Amino acid sequence: MEISVGQWILILFLLVVPLLYECSTTFKYFCKMAFYNSYILFLAVVVIPICAVRGRNVENMKIIRLMMLHVKYLYGIKIDVRGTENFNIKEPYVVVSNHQSSLDLLGLMEVLPDRCVPIAKKELMYMGTVGLACWLGGIIFINRKKTDDAISVMSEAAQTMLREDVRLWVFPEGTRNHSGSMLPFKRGAFHLAMQAQVPVIPVVISSYQDFYSKKERRFTTGRCTVQVLPPVPTKGLSTDDVPALTDRVRQAMLVAFEGLSVELGAPQ
Repeated sequence: MEISVGQWILILFLLVVPLLYECSTTFKYFCKMAFYNSYILFLAVVVIPICAVRGRNVENMKIIRLMMLHVKYLYGIKIDVRGTENFNIKEPYVVVSNHQSSLDLLGLMEVLPDRCVPIAKKELMYMGTVGLACWLGGIIFINRKKTDDAISVMSEAAQTMLREDVRLWVFPEGTRNHSGSMLPFKRGAFHLAMQAQVPVIPVVISSYQDFYSKKERRFTTGRCTVQVLPPVPTKGLSTDDVPALTDRVRQAMLVAFEGLSVELGAPQ
């Protein structure tokens, strides 16, 4: 029986790919990231018809969260959670969290409170099935390139929080940070909390350096910790107090981040 060229190519592919996956950390990194992104797209396809029954509704985030919780097991990532009792507040609040990579989605979904939606860059809305799933989940999109639009959306979000009893999750660094520390915080989330006179709840996700590094093209199994810090009140604060509030929250988060890094043995 003769083997065609196509069959030889398939045989070589089946032999070489597993070998590369086991021997090359770079190849393994790209394979894992490709699967991660593709799987998120697939989950979005699954969740869209379920969420579409309600239409755009913050309650759909419960469905999206449920669909995402198992992903960490596929990658052998153990997530320890601390301080979730700090979410036990009856009034709305603003959650601020550090932002390291797309893997933050796993930590976010692990502790996401009820009636809480992230604020995301507008570009995400146009990412096919993921964008549609996010829209159905009530995620608020802002155009970071147009300051006036962003301020308008934030002002409207403050009113929505109070009117509909919604919590908001914001990444105040404004972009992913792979440095193993924290970038300076933008003040939008803190203006939002001050305007609505609601608490700020900091959430710290520990460094991924133990198992993930974009620079080194490394993605193995490992563990991280998500720590919810005590609420920081904003009642009585004004616009003039926002810079000090921002610095105070960032410093508390940085101390917690560095403490977790030492605890997990991640390089600083």
